[in-house]
Amino acid sequence: MFLSLFYLLRANGLSISPNEWITLHEGLRMGLHASTLTGFYQLCKAIVIHSETNYDKFDQVFLEYFNRMDEQSELSKELLFWLNHPELSENGREEPPESTAISRDLIDRLFAKRLQDQKDEHNGGKRWIGTDGYTAYGNQGKKSEGIRVGGEAAHSSAYRIVGERKYRDWRGDNTLDARQFQVAFRRLRQLSAATAGLMKTVDIDATIQKTCESGGILKIQPARPRKNAIKVALFIDSGGSMEPYQLLCSMLFQSVQKGGSFKKLKIYYFHNALRKNVYTEPTCDWRSGISLDLILNQLSPEYRVIFVGDAIMTPEELLSGKRGAVGLVPDGCGLQNFLRLKKKYSHIIWLHPQPRPVEHNYFTKTFEVLDSCFDMYPLTADGLTSGIKKLISNQ
Repeated sequence: MFLSLFYLLRANGLSISPNEWITLHEGLRMGLHASTLTGFYQLCKAIVIHSETNYDKFDQVFLEYFNRMDEQSELSKELLFWLNHPELSENGREEPPESTAISRDLIDRLFAKRLQDQKDEHNGGKRWIGTDGYTAYGNQGKKSEGIRVGGEAAHSSAYRIVGERKYRDWRGDNTLDARQFQVAFRRLRQLSAATAGLMKTVDIDATIQKTCESGGILKIQPARPRKNAIKVALFIDSGGSMEPYQLLCSMLFQSVQKGGSFKKLKIYYFHNALRKNVYTEPTCDWRSGISLDLILNQLSPEYRVIFVGDAIMTPEELLSGKRGAVGLVPDGCGLQNFLRLKKKYSHIIWLHPQPRPVEHNYFTKTFEVLDSCFDMYPLTADGLTSGIKKLISNQ
């Protein structure tokens, strides 16, 4: 079954073994695909793809195999036409949207049903997919934390953007035009020579030279470590309002892998605020979830921690419904989880891809809160260099 898909994936440079393909069929027999095309896509990708750099290539091959479906997938051109109301973006909206207050699983199910049933354009309503409405799906609506369908982002709060090609900028064959990123990460190698306890090999020539100079008194000279002994944990905000910055994050992702050669490198993903789980894949799919408590227990305090994100979300996501002073940190909120990492790791910085907000409004409040808690730097070559200097410093 799907043998031609197997050969098409391999023909496009994806290294997939027969054993992995057999495992995929075992998953199909177990019903792990839920008898849906989306389920088969997710199951296939989870089994045969092992690196974020191949996600985009896999998506393109998958679309080609299934009759070259449009990148908008389940969206019809007619529906996209109904949702095209640029005047809403131009007018803007002063008041913040209300939270959807329903689970993402329910939103996904309702959205799938509306796609099947909707036959006409609807705007300003409470049931169908449209614009300026009160549902958890559509665009330019009055509800936050839902699914954006077409249009432009109004409040950057959507957890899913339908029709996007998510991983085009995570490809491993992207040509880096920011060599400064790699140079900045190499500065962390300076710590290898200065870190106590790392000089475990002897420089024979230097030891002989120093011993002779001291009149025969043995002067052992340790050798400079050949390998970087620095441990780095990278936490990247993925999806939603971070979508416009995927190319920039891709450069960072590739640079930290190619330019660092760290002793240990851990990369995790989260969406907007840290919760009880983070993820090992940028999809933030529950299958790749890993407990934040487990990470705090496993990663020793000598790790250098870097957050990458725009730090912009609804205040409720960061403060669990509390809009009070920065000093008020409710138990279990996203801010508390950020501060747990700050408490354990003394070397920690935050890189933000967008310019620093100049206006104070509902959607910049979270940036201001996090800015007061972390040393924040713009995700530019200069900003990264300054951030790395902060990681190197002993302060």
